Amino acid sequence: MDAAVTGLYPLHRCKTLHLVWHAQGIHNVEGEKNQDAYLSYDLFDAHLTPLGWQQVSNLRKHVQACGLPKKIDLVITSPLLRAMQTAVGVFGGEGDTDGIVAPPLMVANAGNSDHPAISSLNCPPFIAVELCREDWGVYPCDKRRSISEYRPLFPAIDFSLIENEDDVLWTPDVRENYEEVAVRGMKFWNWLWTREEKEIAIVTHGGFLFYALSAFGNDCHPSVKSEMCKHFANCELRSVVIVDRGMTGSDASRTNYPGKIPDGLDLPSDVANDKH
Repeated sequence: MDAAVTGLYPLHRCKTLHLVWHAQGIHNVEGEKNQDAYLSYDLFDAHLTPLGWQQVSNLRKHVQACGLPKKIDLVITSPLLRAMQTAVGVFGGEGDTDGIVAPPLMVANAGNSDHPAISSLNCPPFIAVELCREDWGVYPCDKRRSISEYRPLFPAIDFSLIENEDDVLWTPDVRENYEEVAVRGMKFWNWLWTREEKEIAIVTHGGFLFYALSAFGNDCHPSVKSEMCKHFANCELRSVVIVDRGMTGSDASRTNYPGKIPDGLDLPSDVANDKH
């Protein structure tokens, strides 16, 4: 066995992440025609296009066919409109029940969606996290609304980890550079180890994913690094396992069993024979 290309890690020191770039937004369409369009305030906190919602529907069918909704412990989403629309559309519950049993993840027509409400029933919890936002600054499509505006639109998303009511991270004249996004990405991966959930879906942005993943795979075959670090497509899902090599997390194993209960011989038979 070639130790250079294989590895064993304790299960409780691993997390499974299902990474998703949000579906097509109005800014993607306009920016493809003319990159200067990203500077337009008409694209402020860009929402999904009708094609984007079709992409969401297709990915939803895929994750259900794979059985992922039953495995995922938590859905983390960027607190930008297009990411939250994608997150609830892909991983949310079935048709809303008018909030009688549980608040909806998304109310009808949230963010110019022309989409029915999405239920929070029988789905994992959703939490909004600023660390996995798109690059900060300059482009209005990457500026978020106030949390007070979002809460009525996405009643069952937890916004409690967002410290500021308004967007204090976005500035009109300075955009985060690639190195800064990569550093923020590492902070995000490290933060994940403070969570007890083991299987997590993360709905975020193409730029963030590309630069946040850039530090990984350097000890792998080049084709494996390329597989992990290549650009995402809109509404692409890529599943990876992240490994805690530095004792960042503190969770004990849920499946390990100490053995020797009741007490008995604890040497393998061949070792015991040699000892005798």
